[in-house]
Amino acid sequence: MTSFRLPAIQSVPSLSRAERAAILDSLFEPSPSLHLLCEPILRENVFANYAQLVYTIQQELVKLARSKSESDRQSLTDILSSHPRLGEKKIESAQSQAEQAQLSTPEPAETESLSQMNALYEKTFPGLKYVVFVNGRSRSLILQDMQMRIDRADFATEQDQAIAAMCDIANNRAGKLVG
Repeated sequence: MTSFRLPAIQSVPSLSRAERAAILDSLFEPSPSLHLLCEPILRENVFANYAQLVYTIQQELVKLARSKSESDRQSLTDILSSHPRLGEKKIESAQSQAEQAQLSTPEPAETESLSQMNALYEKTFPGLKYVVFVNGRSRSLILQDMQMRIDRADFATEQDQAIAAMCDIANNRAGKLVG
């Protein structure tokens, strides 16, 4: 994974903007839109733990999903799209690399299937990438979940699932990165 450790939760408001951005990048994925959304939240609030911080961010993401504002919807799309595609060869985030490690040695047919499913997903849900908390699940289970979500073809529900998955991932990462 990475040698980065999350600072004590009580210190977050007193950290620099760059240090708060590093926290967001380690819990979620690097996203200027997430930084912009969360900077005031992290600067102005003291949280009891990282789970509470993630929950607060989740509520803000849900607000964006429910907003009628085009700029809010675009911000959410930018944030949700910050996660790498499942099975991508080049993944920038050390956390995502580790989380997807079990998906990196598939059969060639599975690699092609995942690539096709990613393309179909992104055609079904323009502007989104499939986000799921892998958490040890096999590639076949992930593909079944992706197919179910594509078949459902409900954009609002998909945004909600992506938000929930991002926050599940963030909570899992927090547990591993707490100093």
